[in-house]
Amino acid sequence: MAELTIKGRIMPASNATFLADLDGTEVVYKPVSGERPLWDFPDGTLADREVAAYLVSAATGWDLVPRTWWDEGPHGPGMLQEWREVDPDQDAVDLVRSGTTPEGWLEVVEGLDDRDHPVTLVHEDTLELRRLAVFDVLVNNADRKGGHVLAMPGGHRYGVDHGIAFHHEPKLRTVLWGWAGKPLTDDETATVRTVLAAVRGELGEELGFHLAQHELAALERRTERLLAAGVLPGPQGGWPPIPWPPF
Repeated sequence: MAELTIKGRIMPASNATFLADLDGTEVVYKPVSGERPLWDFPDGTLADREVAAYLVSAATGWDLVPRTWWDEGPHGPGMLQEWREVDPDQDAVDLVRSGTTPEGWLEVVEGLDDRDHPVTLVHEDTLELRRLAVFDVLVNNADRKGGHVLAMPGGHRYGVDHGIAFHHEPKLRTVLWGWAGKPLTDDETATVRTVLAAVRGELGEELGFHLAQHELAALERRTERLLAAGVLPGPQGGWPPIPWPPF
């Protein structure tokens, strides 16, 4: 059995997060023992929801979340996730001076920077990032910060940090609102249907080890609603639409 060796702690992080080595592979290790309780997510653990997010990602076939699994480590059970090294010259989400949105990017919201200069939160308009936006709707991601999007060489985009997802109440909070109201593409519709069928079958059984039954039922309902609507949703009242801080 491969031994997990901790190399250091990843900072800043509100919960214990470690960079570790597993038989020559760098991984992120988040033990349950290092989690801080969340009043609005009383069921399950952050680590369970991280694993559940990977399982849904795998069902899409889009490779949206690095391989993630449940395992034991020096600080007890938790989640392990393969480390991904980003391209330092790429950004998928950014802040730009108002009025300077680059071509091929979508505007999300206007604001002020720390010097009270007007700025715009923007994200790229790419197939890879849009797929992540669809995924976030399915898992009800409550914390899609810009820093939780990994810009990989070649244009691929990964999403990480899915510990506060899958709530049974609507809690979608994301910086990826640029496609709100846009119709699902044929590929997106087919993929969401595939996920729905999987949730009703073997995927649902796997997710049952990591999610409460009412969370699993809510996942099925969200998937059905997305197919019925046929469009990507926009912000709804009663819940802040963008996480803070946004990066």
